[in-house]
Amino acid sequence: MAPTRESRGTVFQQIAQLSSVDWPTYESSPLFDRSSLPALESDIRLVAETWFQHDDHEGVDPFVHAVPLAYVQFDAHDRYAGSTSYEMATLFRLFLLKECHGWDHETPLVEYLTQHPDFCDVIRLDSVPNQSTLWRSWHHRFTPELQDTVETAARTILIKAQNAGVSVPREPERQSRRHRDERTESNPDDQTVLEQAEAVTEQVSRVAFPAFSLDRGEGCEIHENAYWDLQTYLGLRENLAVNEGARSFIHESNRERTPLGHAHREHVRDLSIKQIREMYHQAVGRLLDRVAETEEFFRAGIVAIDITEDDPFTGDRTGHEDEIIGTKEKTNEYAYQWATVQFVGNAVPIVLDARPVRKGDTRKEIVEDLLDSAEALVHVDNVLMDREFDSQHILEMLSQRGLSYVVPKRMQTSEKAQAKRLLKKGKDRYETDRKLHLGDNEWHSTTLIYRRKENSEHTDHRQYSVFMTNRKSSLLSEYGYRWEIESGYKSIKRFMGATTSKHFGLRFFYFAFACLLYSVWRAVDLLVQVQLTGEYEHSPIITADNTLTLVKKETGIG
Repeated sequence: MAPTRESRGTVFQQIAQLSSVDWPTYESSPLFDRSSLPALESDIRLVAETWFQHDDHEGVDPFVHAVPLAYVQFDAHDRYAGSTSYEMATLFRLFLLKECHGWDHETPLVEYLTQHPDFCDVIRLDSVPNQSTLWRSWHHRFTPELQDTVETAARTILIKAQNAGVSVPREPERQSRRHRDERTESNPDDQTVLEQAEAVTEQVSRVAFPAFSLDRGEGCEIHENAYWDLQTYLGLRENLAVNEGARSFIHESNRERTPLGHAHREHVRDLSIKQIREMYHQAVGRLLDRVAETEEFFRAGIVAIDITEDDPFTGDRTGHEDEIIGTKEKTNEYAYQWATVQFVGNAVPIVLDARPVRKGDTRKEIVEDLLDSAEALVHVDNVLMDREFDSQHILEMLSQRGLSYVVPKRMQTSEKAQAKRLLKKGKDRYETDRKLHLGDNEWHSTTLIYRRKENSEHTDHRQYSVFMTNRKSSLLSEYGYRWEIESGYKSIKRFMGATTSKHFGLRFFYFAFACLLYSVWRAVDLLVQVQLTGEYEHSPIITADNTLTLVKKETGIG
């Protein structure tokens, strides 16, 4: 069916109700204005994803003439100075249509417009331009940046349509023409990798970082980008606190004005935990949209949920006992704790969400909260967790969601006895069904899998580990992926600025921003690998430090 006024209204009503995004994008951040091409690309991505999910929207061409462009200011990208016969917005639609169909020349576009006067009427095209006019407009009127935006937008439209089961005029390419032309042979040298990483880092940063905002009001002398720039600068130096970092940053930054340490700290303190998490959710959503344009990224897979500790806190925690809550190993030390949910396995290990852990937060509440956030962004198949999440109520909640899980079980008396019997019989593996009591005569059914560790240092029943799963035992092999979240924590903590502040929001912001930097690094690495080799290997080919340096150098955002 053709789009109707009602179907169009439904689409934009759905977009308006999205809590995680602002549309149009130029209103979401001081980094953008009406002439910003990254904002336009982001808007087209968002509208296309919602548009093609509507049952009445079955073709690409109607989207091209329906996508809103009235607010876009094309003047900055128009190389013609005098009067012209055709508006830039109209030409943008025409070249977007041409790119969606994959026409190499302008002649097929002219023929299409001649045969479809209804399309011309809708976009208010009074006369069909000839081939030479279109050629000059593309090659001499459109800037190279606007040409790139047309290609990017068309590729996005085709991908979103195809993902929704809508027929498309041609098979979408999963990378831009510009980067495809720049591709080299497999096994690229270091210089080629860095050159490619520089371009990709700029793209990814323009997508992700505008989700963060300090809401400082109008007329501020220091640009907001400088604050994110400084925060990333802190991540480039180990154990660098903001006061010292701000002093060094004055000399290393190309900016005329940079924030002082106390000003940076005060603005971050004004952010609530809720605001930080909402901004993080929006930034990661943008990041996932960008990497989802490659065939190598699947918006579904295995996630790992875990809790990590900040460095041990050695000061006076009076008044902060609910926030500086101790360590997971129940030592005499105290520390802030943060929980995350992250892609693991063959997927690019992006941190989907992060949250603080306070005294009184139950493990079930933490898992539910993180899964709600993750499932709003991706499709979760399996969940991997450590033994601190060994709870029948958590396992029942996962099963109720239709999720698979693998969780190690604490060895109680019955498990120790079984392990001793297995050791005596010389068995390396054993499976048995178990019902776990939920209360009120309700039970959760699970499978216990005993597995003997190779080269164990123990000679008794401690050679065995016990796992719980609600799927086949083959799922147990996937539990090895969980180590990636521990490896990721090491990099994330490396990206955190140093602080002795007890302010809970400030502490959490440092951790969340480090999670974003880590996720940007892994996303950039995936895109660079795909563009240079056509494949994605889990082991990174660019370093985290290189990516952070390029983020700071190329974008001035963070």
